[in-house]
Amino acid sequence: MKAKARKPKKTKMKTKKTFAKRVKITGTGKMKVQHNYVSHFAHNKSHKQKMHLRKTTIVSKADYKRDKELLQG
Repeated sequence: MKAKARKPKKTKMKTKKTFAKRVKITGTGKMKVQHNYVSHFAHNKSHKQKMHLRKTTIVSKADYKRDKELLQG
């Protein structure tokens, strides 16, 4: 009786913990993150701009696929 040929094991990708700490998943599956460019050169930004940068935002569709892979694990 022949021995079964074994398939090579797929390696699992670890969750990127630094990214996982910076993102929250909403109930609908979207990713919520903080805005960039908030504090650097803040004196050049208007109060209105800084006020809007404080809020969270949803990850764009263009970045969603790449960011989702960072959370696989």
